Amino acid sequence: MMIINGKEMDLPEGITIVELLEKLHLHKDRVVVEVNYEIVAKEQYTETILNGGDQVEIVSFVGGG
Repeated sequence: MMIINGKEMDLPEGITIVELLEKLHLHKDRVVVEVNYEIVAKEQYTETILNGGDQVEIVSFVGGG
């Protein structure tokens, strides 16, 4: 169980940030991901593994004007 944007989600152990974003239909170039209060560099999304109990915040960029 992980906390994604304040909501409990039942996700498999060992999922990477890229896999999580794909599961949530989010493009990695349009979001910033924070894991356990630390921002993760986009270059590390494929190698950063999420574990049960992790708190993940995903912030999406929205254009407008």
